[in-house]
Amino acid sequence: MDPRISGFGYRRVTVADGVALNTAVGGSGSPIVLLHGFPQTHLMWRHVAADLAADHTVICPDLRGYGDSDKPADTDGTVYSKRTTAADIVALARALGYERFALAGHDRGALVAVRAGLDHPQAVTHLATLDVLPTLDMWDVMRGTTAAVGFHLYLMAQPPGLPEQLISASPDIFFGHFLDIWTRNPEAIPADVRAAYLKASREAVTSVVADYRASAGIDVEHDKADRAAGNHLRMPVTVLQQDWGAALGYDAAGVWRAWAPDLEHSTVTCGHFMAEEDPAEVVKALRSLLAR
Repeated sequence: MDPRISGFGYRRVTVADGVALNTAVGGSGSPIVLLHGFPQTHLMWRHVAADLAADHTVICPDLRGYGDSDKPADTDGTVYSKRTTAADIVALARALGYERFALAGHDRGALVAVRAGLDHPQAVTHLATLDVLPTLDMWDVMRGTTAAVGFHLYLMAQPPGLPEQLISASPDIFFGHFLDIWTRNPEAIPADVRAAYLKASREAVTSVVADYRASAGIDVEHDKADRAAGNHLRMPVTVLQQDWGAALGYDAAGVWRAWAPDLEHSTVTCGHFMAEEDPAEVVKALRSLLAR
């Protein structure tokens, strides 16, 4: 059996026609939903979730297309848009009895969280993102040789066929590459958790690629429409990032402030997988956010 978050109950929750999310739920109190990144599952939150469950109801789903959640075919290019996935999360919370909830996301999950905050401000009370930029800005800052760090973004943006075939040829090498190079402390992802991530990723190549492809297409269009309309995140927002701005030559806090006027932005010294490498710092930031 794959590892689980200790003390949490598991259930499958239907959020859309033909789509149910594998979800871990624990604790009691005001709700917070935690969304995982790539190439991970809800397990990435195991340390943070256990701490927050002392005084919150903590909800940790596998996103559609990931982990043990359903993986519908991307029939029209919208099935894995962040707008669609964000609607999943609002439906998930509602199915569990919560109309309003705090929301935190890492990497891909952070993009879903931002879209949920923009599309469903009445539902999201507080928002945190870990080590990502809003979709539109991510593409704007990736240029020149520094863009090599994001080669996977360009690979998975290609039309259906090539990226799926290339990745499926050696999925453990492809997904394991990111687990290796994005981690400063390899012990933060123990062998059983790493094996669970790789197994889940092997079984989700098509849907993972569809998720990334959406970020080079329809997600950009949605962000452009929000920017043109002056839409922004109305709730308190906390952003934790590695020092991308210094590395890529832009003002990271300024980028975020354009979307989130009520912003607390901090850089961290650990690697990309900060909820596993420095869970205490992430918990501290989330508790501070929830107190705002």
